[in-house]
Amino acid sequence: MPRFSVIVPAYKVQAYLSECLDSVLGQSYSDLELIAVNDCSPDACGELIDAYAARDARVKAVHLTENQGLGPARNAGTARATGDYLVFLDSDDTLAPDALRAMADRIKETGDPDVLVYDYARTYWDGREIRNQVTAPMTERGPAPFRLADRPELLRVLMVAWNKACRREFVQHHGFTFPPGYYEDTPWTFPVLMAAESIATLDRVCVRYRQRRQGNILGTTSRRHFDIFAQYDRVFAYVGERPQLAGWRPELFRRMIDHYVTVYTRRDRLPRASRAEFLRGARAHYRLHRDPGKVLPPRSRLRHLLVRHGMHRTFGVLRLAAAVRRTAPKPAARLARALGAAALRLHYRVQLCLPLRADRALFGVRGDRGHGGDPGALEEAFRAHAPHIRTAWTVRPGHADAVPPGGPRPLRRASAAYWTALARSKYLVHNGEFDPALRKRRGQILVQTREGTPLGCAGLDLQDRPAAARDTDFAALMRGVDQWDYVLSGNRHSTLTWERVWPGRYTTLEYGHPRNDLFQRATSADVTRLRASLGVPAGSVAILYAPAHRDHRRVQRPVLDLERVLRRLGPRFVVLARSLPGQEGSLGSGARIIDVGAHPSVESLCLASDVLLTDYSSLMFDYADLDRPIVVHTEDWEAVQAARGTYFDLRAFPPGAVARTEDELIDIFATGHWRGSRSSQLRAAFRERFCPWDDGRAAERVVRHLLAGRAEGLPEVVPLAGRRPVPSAAAASGRSPLATVPQPSGPLPVTGGR
Repeated sequence: MPRFSVIVPAYKVQAYLSECLDSVLGQSYSDLELIAVNDCSPDACGELIDAYAARDARVKAVHLTENQGLGPARNAGTARATGDYLVFLDSDDTLAPDALRAMADRIKETGDPDVLVYDYARTYWDGREIRNQVTAPMTERGPAPFRLADRPELLRVLMVAWNKACRREFVQHHGFTFPPGYYEDTPWTFPVLMAAESIATLDRVCVRYRQRRQGNILGTTSRRHFDIFAQYDRVFAYVGERPQLAGWRPELFRRMIDHYVTVYTRRDRLPRASRAEFLRGARAHYRLHRDPGKVLPPRSRLRHLLVRHGMHRTFGVLRLAAAVRRTAPKPAARLARALGAAALRLHYRVQLCLPLRADRALFGVRGDRGHGGDPGALEEAFRAHAPHIRTAWTVRPGHADAVPPGGPRPLRRASAAYWTALARSKYLVHNGEFDPALRKRRGQILVQTREGTPLGCAGLDLQDRPAAARDTDFAALMRGVDQWDYVLSGNRHSTLTWERVWPGRYTTLEYGHPRNDLFQRATSADVTRLRASLGVPAGSVAILYAPAHRDHRRVQRPVLDLERVLRRLGPRFVVLARSLPGQEGSLGSGARIIDVGAHPSVESLCLASDVLLTDYSSLMFDYADLDRPIVVHTEDWEAVQAARGTYFDLRAFPPGAVARTEDELIDIFATGHWRGSRSSQLRAAFRERFCPWDDGRAAERVVRHLLAGRAEGLPEVVPLAGRRPVPSAAAASGRSPLATVPQPSGPLPVTGGR
């Protein structure tokens, strides 16, 4: 029999669940069982729970056949519990390190009380951690254990189940269970504290209470918040059946009214049209449960008066007055804008008042570099599978020729037509953001494609990495996330990462990367044409060199001496150098180094090459879909880890051969290891993990989901074994490109270094 049964219900929390479970299993106190309850979650929660249960015998997996809600899910976990104490933990929260050991010590010290109440801290997406402000009742001074009557101020601590450890036999003896509906903690915690014969406190933060920006149940606008009335009815019914508890009615009544006011005044909870109805319900409960003989504290009288009389409009006037007082000190004047910009914004506001156009879609990419990437592939898919929808593409002034003829309508950012499309198009697709002034309308669908599979840390994970984040306004970024409806993902790694580092209410479409569809559709003739357009000599081995941006360097100096590398490898090798901004012309010169940094289509560069040489660029995940060799150069791995960090050790799980120095890189190409059997095995494992959906129909799946609003009826995924990406020119020729490469007869010289 374990000391603790930690019960974790899970529903739509795949991005946070692993962190939660790890915080339990990683405790220094190991005498526990972890009961993880999958409340019929539609995401990967069930799979994650099963994976944990398979590798740790302390984990019990419980799968409910239908979604029942937080309360019944906790009950299901309690029914399986065998521990001395029940500890409830929400699946997006975490246990603090050594929390269970501190609980066990305090329980032993106080003689196994019925209930142990411990403290918590709120954690925010921006890294802040704020401890519970009501700390006085948590003191460990004085007699312990005690009863609630000895410390009634304990009722002012947040009434939730997850800040208490309850003795399991005590819970079973009294038959405590969680009811269905929202605010299920209310009719559990009040009766538990009132019935306990012995209570102890632990003045220590044991739970980190995640303040989710989006997706929190109680932060969802819904009529389900009316459930709070039934929950307090259950509390007062419990007290009414036990005359010895009648003395608690005034305190419970004050807590109830405060709770109602909190729900009513939070803008994110009640639908606007139901606010007056909610206040009428609160008024009815006020009259039902009020004890007329009790005098209210002065601070509470105004709130109780407003609830008692259901003064909905008065409430609104008081809140407006408070808002005016808060904004009064702010400067009224703003920086004057140019007359033309002001006119365009006015035009935009006018367009926002006009009807939305369901047959319009607007697309764009970061930097407006041309028609391409995932937005470009989706735009083509819209024209192919939804020809009734007219598409437009945002471009920089003077770059309208970047849009293919016969394709979408090009729109300059600084034009009235662009702002009209932004205001009235139903579908908005981008891999960055259209404009900070975007006011997303009801009915608009904003699709965020991101920019590939993440290797380096992103989003909120950059908050403690100033070299990579620089002057990023994370609050502004999160406001942009609030407007996303869908986010594209190519694999489970991306899904779990995006949902954690870009927390929001969006839906993740894990269907693959649309831009990679081209790799399955292209032909050998396309490869030949692209190589000729780039000036790649016939019969040569084309290395696509794509280095990543170094956050720790102010100037992006070349990491490799490409001229030296090519001298060592001989005339058969050519480098397509995809230089970074600021590196133009610095990667080397000569007929065998072709600078393709300004080329608008990286997909075309991939098709034209025979092998990818990179360090930490996310392009490796896309290139793996081509099933062509990849070589990774990791000479400054420690510096990159320190500046940005990565989500996994690329050296331990690479897509091909790994070179730690320039000489090792030369050796890999000179000896043929770059395309050897070991390299192929590594690439196969890499593809299996990161390319499960890229079968050539990712864009079609996304478009059909957007149009139908659901996932049913989408094209089935072609398994990796059944895919036939277009081969490289070297592979298609059937000749080994190493046939005429001179092989080194001795140790590689180190001359000609950088």
